[in-house]
Amino acid sequence: MNLQAGEIIRFERTFTEEDVEVFTKVSMDEGDHHINPDERGRLVVQGLLTATLPTKVGGDYNVLARTMNFEFLRPVFTGDTISCEVTIEKLEKKDINRLSIFATFLCMNQNEKQVLSGNFAGVILTEHQPNS
Repeated sequence: MNLQAGEIIRFERTFTEEDVEVFTKVSMDEGDHHINPDERGRLVVQGLLTATLPTKVGGDYNVLARTMNFEFLRPVFTGDTISCEVTIEKLEKKDINRLSIFATFLCMNQNEKQVLSGNFAGVILTEHQPNS
């Protein structure tokens, strides 16, 4: 595994109406603002859909999250491109096949306005190959 403490991982995503429609069905979060477009034709993206951005790191590095903390700072709308920056604050070997991880994240929209911040902690299971 190449992940290091102090490493910063960046990526971005543009949310679509289809994303909101699918998440509405899965989450059953059917607030009017997720179903009826505003005066500019946009839907509000569910907060937890926006919060899936930092979980990409979990998928990429097989993190089993134990805690996740989110602070929703402003709404995200369909058509917004959100950049996410995840900083690996702490990475510590726990035993032969487990690392603990603590990371912080900040998500910003295309206008460089903060939309989401927070942190997560968990473990990464590593494969141990016995010596032959």
